[in-house]
Amino acid sequence: MPHPNLHFVHRGELVTLRQVPPTRTLLQLLRDDLGLTATKEGCNEGDCGACTVVLGDKRDGRLHYSAVNSCIRLAHSIGGMALWTAQDLAAPDGTLHPVQQALLANHASQCGFCTPGFAMSLFGLYQNQVCQGQAVSREQALDALSGNLCRCTGYRPILDAAQQMQSWPAGPVDEAKTLSQLELLAHTEQGLEANFSYKSPDTLAELLHLRAAHPQAQLVAGCTDVGLWVNKLHKEFAQVLDVTRVAELRQIVTHDTHLSIGAAVTLTDAFAALEASRPTLHTFAMRFAGAPVRNSGTLGGNVANGSPIGDSMPLLIALQARVVLASVRGKRELPLESLYTGYRQNVMAADEVLTHIQVPQPQATEFLRVYKVSKRLEDDISAVCLAVQLHLKDGRVAQASIGVGGVAATPVRARQTEAALTGQPWTPATVAAAMATLRAEFQPISDMRASSDYRRAVLGNLLQRFWLESQGESEVSLADVSLEAL
Repeated sequence: MPHPNLHFVHRGELVTLRQVPPTRTLLQLLRDDLGLTATKEGCNEGDCGACTVVLGDKRDGRLHYSAVNSCIRLAHSIGGMALWTAQDLAAPDGTLHPVQQALLANHASQCGFCTPGFAMSLFGLYQNQVCQGQAVSREQALDALSGNLCRCTGYRPILDAAQQMQSWPAGPVDEAKTLSQLELLAHTEQGLEANFSYKSPDTLAELLHLRAAHPQAQLVAGCTDVGLWVNKLHKEFAQVLDVTRVAELRQIVTHDTHLSIGAAVTLTDAFAALEASRPTLHTFAMRFAGAPVRNSGTLGGNVANGSPIGDSMPLLIALQARVVLASVRGKRELPLESLYTGYRQNVMAADEVLTHIQVPQPQATEFLRVYKVSKRLEDDISAVCLAVQLHLKDGRVAQASIGVGGVAATPVRARQTEAALTGQPWTPATVAAAMATLRAEFQPISDMRASSDYRRAVLGNLLQRFWLESQGESEVSLADVSLEAL
């Protein structure tokens, strides 16, 4: 099966690479094919950030910059985009970019292996923020660097560098030229009619037609999971179907009753939309992986993946979200929790694609919290994730919906606990009874992240924390809850 050509913008020039295999990663392309070895290979699974590069695409008439992990990003996914690596920051005459100047001035590098990744995450922040005349706060720096790990320098000098980037003469990108080049690429023939190994349709109709014709093709979006299959399990796919260019799937539409999030919307943008109406979700959203993973991964991919420890699903279940499945035969809608039939298994037919997640708008009576318990506070996988949405009326629980992750083969809804709460007075006695029900409702396994007993104990403790916060106790910490269960 023939491989398609890859077209992108790099160093201000249009680049065409021929016959790129479908499972070639961007990191392999950079280091092995193009000799751009400043981009490093560390963990090769999207955790350490040494391989970070920046992608640029057109949004609202200007360039938007996204730091991503090149190790788990398929090379073809950057087609039609602009690319910057650590070798592209300094000017042709050797003048350092403000990001490099700030790292140097603050002694923010020792062994240097991680530094290219830090520099690229900071470059994305510089372009999106400093070049728009906005100062960088400590919190913004922490978030931008949340996917980059350093074992030598520690983070203080790197964070100092992030806040001092604007102190040096500007090193902006020629956005006008880059935008014109991206416009040219947008009209480059994609070759969808040919029997290519990698297909990137632009419309939903094209996607559904291709899915019907090639049900065996591997669907991909941000590849934050499929990339691991390629790197760690050494999987090869004869044909890949990429959904990220489908215009209808990249949109977030606000309706009176719900928010419709396209399946190809990145986690970064999806969480921003959810936070706009539910600000309490910010802390949880920032604990979902690191920024480069959120910039690549999609909400639809996280949901369709069906991992029992996928963090978005417990929240969406508690919010009573629904998913839309579509094929050339039509579309159907169902509650998100009804999508799964077993471990990483779902009800989708071979020709169906998950297209949208419909999230109900918040009501005035809603009290919502979502808790993630993991060994590390940041950039870690959940041992337990619990999301609770409660509606109170006249001191009683009018409605309860609870989503749970990490306790079964799939993300699940705690229906027994919901029944134990509904209609009952919102009192310590009701909460105590519900805690017992929640601990008994699931039989979690023991693994490297937590024991079965720990998970059950934490479930009850988190529900108690929810009660305390509903009573105005805002100082209850995740550490306090975890320690009670030990």
